[in-house]
Formats: sequence, C-alpha cells, structure tokens
Amino acid sequence: MMKASDLFVKCLEEEGIEYIFGVPGEENADFMMSLEKSDKIKFILTRHEQGAAFMAEIYGRLTGNAAGCLGTLGPGATNLITGVADSNMDRAPMLALTGQGSSQRLHKESHQIMDVVKMFEPVTKWATTILHPDNIPEIIRKAVRVARTEKPGAVHIELPEDIAKLQATTSPIKPQRFRRPVADDKIVDEAFEILKNAKHPIILAGNGCIRRRASKQLRQFCENTGIGVINTFMAKGCVDMDAPYCLYTAGLQAKDVVFHAIEASDLIITLGFDMVEYHPSLWNPNGEKPIIHADFLPAEID
Repeated sequence: MMKASDLFVKCLEEEGIEYIFGVPGEENADFMMSLEKSDKIKFILTRHEQGAAFMAEIYGRLTGNAAGCLGTLGPGATNLITGVADSNMDRAPMLALTGQGSSQRLHKESHQIMDVVKMFEPVTKWATTILHPDNIPEIIRKAVRVARTEKPGAVHIELPEDIAKLQATTSPIKPQRFRRPVADDKIVDEAFEILKNAKHPIILAGNGCIRRRASKQLRQFCENTGIGVINTFMAKGCVDMDAPYCLYTAGLQAKDVVFHAIEASDLIITLGFDMVEYHPSLWNPNGEKPIIHADFLPAEID
C-alpha cells in the first residue's frame, strides 16, 4: 500500500513529468510533501499562479513534453485559468493540478469551495477530480495521454485533501509508446498527381511542423522541389528565414506580399496547419483553390 499523494507523484514520474510550476496552499500540503521526496520532478515556486501556468505552457510548447502547474483551491485554481486556456488554444501539452477541500464539503456551500472542474472543462481537453485513491494511476495515464496526443493541450486534475491522505492499493502504470498514424499509400499517390500538375504550388506551414519536429523534412522537401513556404505566426522557425524558398510569415489582416503569393498560387499545401492559426476564409475566401492537407488529424471546415 502507498499513500495517495505518494502514488500521485510516482505516477507523474512514470509519465516523464520533470517540472511543476506553482503556488502551493494548505490543501496541497500532502502532495507537496510527497513531491519533496521525488528526485525526478523539480518544483519551481512562482509569485502568481497565472505565471506558473504560462511557464508550464511555454515548456510544453518548446519541448513537446507536458509540465505541471499547481494551485490550491478557490482563488489559487481560478488564477491558473488564463494560462491554461492559452496552453489549450496554442496546442501545448500541460497538466493543471489543483488542490481541493475535503470531498465531504464539495456538495455544499463552504469556504472557498467551488466547482473547479466545471470551470476548467471549457478551457481544457479533459478535467476531472480524484474521488478514490486507487483511481490515481489510470487517471494520470489518461490525463497525460490526452494532453500529448493530437491536438495536444491542457488537462486538469483536482486532488481533494482528504483523498490525498488515504492509502492506495494500486501501483503506477508503466508507460507505453505512442503510435503515430501513417498516411494511406493511395492518398499519397493522389496528392502527388495533384502536385505534379500544379504550376504555382505554395506551402503553408503550421504549428504542427514545430510540435512534431518536422522542420528538417520540410526544409529538405523545399530544397528538392523549390516550392516556397509561408509559415503561420505559430510556426515561426520551422524554416530558416533567410532561405531562398522562405516567403516569411502570414499576417492575419493585411494584404501584404505574403498574401499576394498565396493569391497567385494554384495549389496550397498545408502542413501541420491548424485553423486556430490563420482562418482559411482569409486566404481562400471563395474556397476555390485546391488544398493538400497533411496533418495527424483530419481537416476541419471553415
């Protein structure tokens, strides 16, 4: 048997979590004592919970690995929300961890008690509370998997203080490797035929190129084909800005040089593109231009 808060930390270690940023409170006391014993996870104290959330977001965006941000119940949890929402919109994996009062207080009005999970649901991919210590391994496994898989984003786990003190009979789950999808050969052949017949193709590179470390392959493709590439503002750095095939960054509003390059093209290849980056109605207003979309998820419609 193991104390629930110890099991929580052990599960985070198994999932490869290395950093937690935050401001602890009384309701996080058991978790913090368990975290202090860890030699794999580093806790970084911040001045404000919002700063902790943004630090975890940037870590996730730069590394592709999830970090945690921590707050206590009530105002500690609500202070995390802006950074958590930004992480979710920017497709950065993150674990938002909040303490909570005793589970026996959750059904009634009580000091600083509010439905934090309901507040986090609209700004995360998944939000839940732990109501039994034996559920900790599967909850953390699901949370990390949801945070990391496409489209990556934020998840929220609430740990009530009385649950953190209980003894658990379960053990951490050994992590499994994520399997990436492989393109269908027929679809690849169709895309090749479309590309072969295009006279002025252009590439619109999105944040997925950064997230999935596809920059090297993108550069090789551009060098071999001579096709110009435009990046969204969330994909800056996916190709060298001084490369002859780089047409710089797409603007959201102005009809600049980049926009005219898109306008003059007869085929747009979107790589790792997400609609949250640059609305298709801005660069393909009439929906007339053919598009080859390559990503880990099916395309959406604007």
